[in-house]
This record gives sequence, structure tokens and C-alpha cells, in this order.
Amino acid sequence: MSSPQVRSEAVMETPRAQRADLKLEVVVIPVSDVDRAKRFYGNLGWRLDADFVRDDGFRVIQFTPPGSPCSIIFGKGITSAVPGSAQGLHLIVSDIEAARAELVDRGVGVSETFHDAGGVFHHAGREGRLGGLDPQRRSYASFASFSDPDGNGWLLQEVTVRLPGRVDANDTTFTSPTELASALRRAEAAHSEHEKRTGQRDADWPNWYAEYIAREQAGNPLPS
Repeated sequence: MSSPQVRSEAVMETPRAQRADLKLEVVVIPVSDVDRAKRFYGNLGWRLDADFVRDDGFRVIQFTPPGSPCSIIFGKGITSAVPGSAQGLHLIVSDIEAARAELVDRGVGVSETFHDAGGVFHHAGREGRLGGLDPQRRSYASFASFSDPDGNGWLLQEVTVRLPGRVDANDTTFTSPTELASALRRAEAAHSEHEKRTGQRDADWPNWYAEYIAREQAGNPLPS
């Protein structure tokens, strides 16, 4: 009879290796007419990265939305998913009214803005939608929707302040000049209130702005 094996968690534990970055690169969009889809996404103003065709008929087209680190691909021989079955694809914007107006100018059939009766976390369905912007204009709470010619569904979602845990507290990044400008305007408005409270001009305002923006993105308490 063998002696029982006793496992010590302290002994068995080994140092963790440094975490590998896993960056979402592409999302596959199932379409029925590749050239029609190419015209549609090109008309959105998205960057055409590639249009590769092989002799056997395989074709892959890649587009990247402005300011996005992630791209979409579609084509022939890419996926067996039913065209139009991709739903709830979120596009994050800092000003949903401006983003919606740009889509309208490009001839896209985009919905009116709406918000979710259940709060800031929205599901891709239509149940619980209320018309108009979120009354409190909370981050994550205002939406608009549109579809490509195959019915693949996209959602615009307005995000101005990230939830705690969503962003590395040591990183402050912006995906476009528009997003940075919006953050600077919010910092300027908050700093103006700060100077009113102190009753004097703040000569150290660049550092105050930087601290405000970094805290805002990390979801930490803002400077007063």
C-alpha cells in the first residue's frame, strides 16, 4: 500500500510568467455580396487596408474604423456564418450626436438616439429601449444603431468616462484627436470650477489637466 500523497500549495506554486498581450485584431463579418459590402464600408469613411484575391476564388477585404485598433474582414471563403448574422457590434464614440450626424451625411440609415431603461449596460435587442439620449448623459448609456446591406447590426455607444477596471490605471490613451480634444474640454470645464473655488489662477494647470484626464480614464476620483 502506497503512502498518501500530500500536496502543498506553497511548494507547488511557481512564479507566474509575465502576462502576454492578447490584442483583438479582426472581427469577421459574414456578407453575401462582397463588392456591395466593400462599397458600403468604404462609404462609411473606414480605411481600406487590404483586398486580396487568390486564383481559387478566395478573397479577403479588411477595413478599419477611424481610431480603432481592431479591424473587420469579409470576403469569399472567409466564414460559413449566415450573412447578416453578426449583431451587436459596438462602435465606441465620444460624441454620439456628432457620430450619428456624420453617418446621416454619408447616406447611412441610422436610427434615432436611444437609451436603455435598464441602465447603462445595453443588450443588442430592442426590448427596453427608450427614445432619446440618456437623461443624465451617463457614459455607456446612449446609443444609435445601423445595419450594413446584409443586416449585420452595429451599435454606436457613447463612452466619455471608462468604468474602473476597464482601463489600466497606468495607461492614458486616446484613439483619435477628437477623443483627446473632448477630454481636454472636460478638463478645462472642471479646471475652471477649480479656479473659481480657489479664487486664484492656477499656474500649474497643465499638471492639473494631466492628472484629471488620467484619473478620468482610470475611473478614479477626480481632482477637486
